[in-house]
Amino acid sequence: MLECVVNISEGQSPETLANLSAAVAADLLDVHTDHDHHRSVFTLHGTHAPRHLAACAVDLLNIHQHAGVHPRLGVVDVVPFVALDNTTFDEAIDARNAFAQWAANELGVPSFYYGPERTLPDIRRTAWISLFPDVGPRIAHPTAGAICVGVREVLVAYNIFLTDTTMKTAREIVLNIRQPGLRALSFLVDGHAQISMNLTDLDAINVDAAYDLVAQYSNIARAELVGLMPLSALTKIEQGRWSQLDIGVDKTIEARFDTLFKAQ
Repeated sequence: MLECVVNISEGQSPETLANLSAAVAADLLDVHTDHDHHRSVFTLHGTHAPRHLAACAVDLLNIHQHAGVHPRLGVVDVVPFVALDNTTFDEAIDARNAFAQWAANELGVPSFYYGPERTLPDIRRTAWISLFPDVGPRIAHPTAGAICVGVREVLVAYNIFLTDTTMKTAREIVLNIRQPGLRALSFLVDGHAQISMNLTDLDAINVDAAYDLVAQYSNIARAELVGLMPLSALTKIEQGRWSQLDIGVDKTIEARFDTLFKAQ
């Protein structure tokens, strides 16, 4: 079973988001949208839905008309494949490579690989400077830009909004909390400084630990789970904290897959 968590550079037009969601309705597990990031995270099942979503996004969006606080290379910005249950990492690699070749052939959009080759932050730092696409044209698509197509383990994307904290302080917090298993950036979102994190090693840094780490440096207005988290990570956290942390059984990968399969 493959999960694919597609990040689309659109978070402000309800009509466009409705069209994108409709294109993948049969395999859609979750959508998380952020107006200030101007970005939406679509959690999908399988290999066909990411292609339907990408084709729709390339048709509807123009990266040169995009303005949001989150870094991006294209309208279909990030497409990571995640192996779940009895699916292997090699099968996820095959799905990644097939998607990139499809995007080049059918959409004319180049792709950068991440996974065994390099990390996503590596691409952000070096794309079009010292790094060029692995698949497809050597130049960006005129309206769609480029895609970061990857394979990774399960991670949790997690945002924390700070109370009465300047962006200077937020940037200092990011530098203090970064460590193996925790990637972080700071943004100004909805009038609040936001710490945006990817928790890449949930055995080392789970959601509660990330929250408590930030709380050492600032008062917290609220927390926000972006997309879904694995049930195994949820059950390691005291249930009395779930509401504070914006987590719960209904926000797990397993619960959404169960709901999806029951509906089919």
